Amino acid sequence: MSACRHTTNEDLHERLLRVADLLEGQHAGAFRVAAYRRAAATVADLGEPMGDVFEAGGLDALIALPGIGRSIASLIREYVRSGRISLLERLAGEVQAEAVLATVPGIGPRLAERLHEALGVETLEALECACADGRLAAVPGFGPRRVEGITASLGARLGRRPDVRARPSVAALLDVDAEYRRRAASDDLPRIAPRRFNPEGRAWLPILHASRDGWEMTALYSNTERAHRLGRTHDWVVIYSDRDGEHDQCTVVDVRGGGRTIRGREVEVSELP
Repeated sequence: MSACRHTTNEDLHERLLRVADLLEGQHAGAFRVAAYRRAAATVADLGEPMGDVFEAGGLDALIALPGIGRSIASLIREYVRSGRISLLERLAGEVQAEAVLATVPGIGPRLAERLHEALGVETLEALECACADGRLAAVPGFGPRRVEGITASLGARLGRRPDVRARPSVAALLDVDAEYRRRAASDDLPRIAPRRFNPEGRAWLPILHASRDGWEMTALYSNTERAHRLGRTHDWVVIYSDRDGEHDQCTVVDVRGGGRTIRGREVEVSELP
């Protein structure tokens, strides 16, 4: 896929600084904050458009730049291809998941809305995972041929095979879920004002940045239409994870009878000691 015509180094520089500012304000680790500021400085000093660098050498060319690691290179790839940085939208509480999903061939606006409501996925990486583990095939309207086409499209777009994706351990995810819910209940976390379902612009959504096993994780209560409709916004916890350019998204929910589990990974949770 070629670079988006409306991306510029100046805009990317400002967005990377905005990511750093938001992470710092939300009490993320100092190393992670500094990494985005270093990347922003590299972009500002670059003598050619970042889109040209990517088109000429792909992800490896981005990683070769000073201060650009694999994770930030993956974020820059998203920007030069689409003009968006989903991490920035998430940190600012501006995620519009249906619009992201509808960019995939085979998924129009109505199917994107259905998909988001059924599975809660908000990123292309999470959609890729749903293709691989069979959850997408269980959503009405996503037959075998459509799922096959979506899987192929995502593979080309994200540049990897979904069956070799690294994922955080269920133990690490459940530990972050427990920390998030404990600290949210104690009002010990910064709060953001999501745009969706929040006409008053109220800062009600606690956000946690944590690290486990080399993964940088961000946890928030679910702000999906379904969570609001069912009154589960303070039950379902969405955890976004990133490590070396690998991304994961999961939702942790209550189990009938007590306890917590991870949607799509229930078997792994049940096998924990």
